[in-house]
Amino acid sequence: MRVTFRELKNEFKRVLISLSFTEAKAELCAEVFAANSLDGVYSHGLNRFPVFAQYVRDGLVRPDAEPELVAGKGLIETWEGNLAPGMYNARICMDRAIALAKENGLGCVSLRNTNHWMRGGTYGWQAADAGCIGICTTNTTTNMPPWGGVEPRLGNNPLVIAIPHNDGHVVLDMAISQFSFGRLQEYEFNGEQLPVPGGYDEKGSLSTDPAAISRSMRALPVGFWKGSGLSLVLDVLLTALSGGRSVRDISTDKKETGVTQLFLCLHREDLHADLIREILDYTKTSAPVEPEGAIYYPGEQTLKTRRENGKNGIPVNEGIWNRVLAM
Repeated sequence: MRVTFRELKNEFKRVLISLSFTEAKAELCAEVFAANSLDGVYSHGLNRFPVFAQYVRDGLVRPDAEPELVAGKGLIETWEGNLAPGMYNARICMDRAIALAKENGLGCVSLRNTNHWMRGGTYGWQAADAGCIGICTTNTTTNMPPWGGVEPRLGNNPLVIAIPHNDGHVVLDMAISQFSFGRLQEYEFNGEQLPVPGGYDEKGSLSTDPAAISRSMRALPVGFWKGSGLSLVLDVLLTALSGGRSVRDISTDKKETGVTQLFLCLHREDLHADLIREILDYTKTSAPVEPEGAIYYPGEQTLKTRRENGKNGIPVNEGIWNRVLAM
């Protein structure tokens, strides 16, 4: 089933206004949810929306709250999120990092006590669209064991690096696990197995069963011990800069709220676009594994999906779509 971007956004906005969002705040948040599905990240678009709405009803996301600057020195600022909607806070803080970067060449904004920002890549694209290199990350509740351990102690803390480019921004948006939990959900919805092992089942065996991995909370980190180390260091960096909650603290109530985020921007007029193009072109000279296969740089398939879904309509999970229509 497919719906248009406008239909998707309007339904999200209608529900958010019914949940006491202002017109402007509902417009921004609905735009983020709809754009995520437009770009093919359904796990943090339509599929996540009912969860977000429930968090609002439960008082974990506060529609009337606003972020505020609490500390600043030079190019580095710390903001308090006050548990406002995560995508709203993130947009504001990335805008602030962009402004600092355009004035000084670099801007760094840490944000504490905020909520899930949905797709991290949203804010990388935001920076790149403004002509800035954008780097951002967030911590999460525990859903991955440290390398050598069994119990989850690490967050699947994503890393986003975006570089503006005239032919299509280069945007890396990666979870620290081999498959994000949103992607595991998509495979489970579609009744599909993973193409490669993505974690351990409840018996401790490597598995391609997305449901088994979600139950065990033992996702496989990218690069094994290297991914484990990267997740830990990102949590340390976020907490040290902001004074916000760490993965351990976020996990105490089993609800992913009150998280900590970082938005870093760099700006210069000349990013040597010709050299960027050389790198991308050279990478694509490698022969694909499959005869009909292709090699894409980070962000390229997002643009392709965005165009296709804009033309043909956005694929939706019919059950979740009907839930939203009934809200």
